[in-house]
Amino acid sequence: MIVLALLLAVPLVLIAALHVYWGIGGIWPGTDPNSCARAVAGFKGIDAMPSPSACFAVAAVFIVATLMVLALGGVFASPFERISLAGAALFMALVFLGRGLVGFMPFWRRLTPEMPFARLDLRYYSPLCLVLGAGLAILALEGFAA
Repeated sequence: MIVLALLLAVPLVLIAALHVYWGIGGIWPGTDPNSCARAVAGFKGIDAMPSPSACFAVAAVFIVATLMVLALGGVFASPFERISLAGAALFMALVFLGRGLVGFMPFWRRLTPEMPFARLDLRYYSPLCLVLGAGLAILALEGFAA
């Protein structure tokens, strides 16, 4: 489980770092705030990135998820009971799996038609959510069994 935890922790930390970067005004993968918003949020008519506080809040959630994954994987001792960590991981797994599946549904395409987000979502964002969700589910189920 240590290997799975580490494999999940890397993208979670990178995603957290990206949100911090956007929170401090970063514009990659765009060339300006407007093009960045179209690439990473994609909602119809979006013309600005989410607020810094929203970006930092999302980054914090990803850091908490990373710590939970590493604790479940046995990388470090946690003050929380294993069953509580497993429950939280299962909840997060369902969130990621849900986000991954929604990315392939027509109503989501209507909500988020901006390019390049729509293309990136189908190719990278949604599949990554499915992989993260599956990994979190495996860790959670192992946590319940232990």
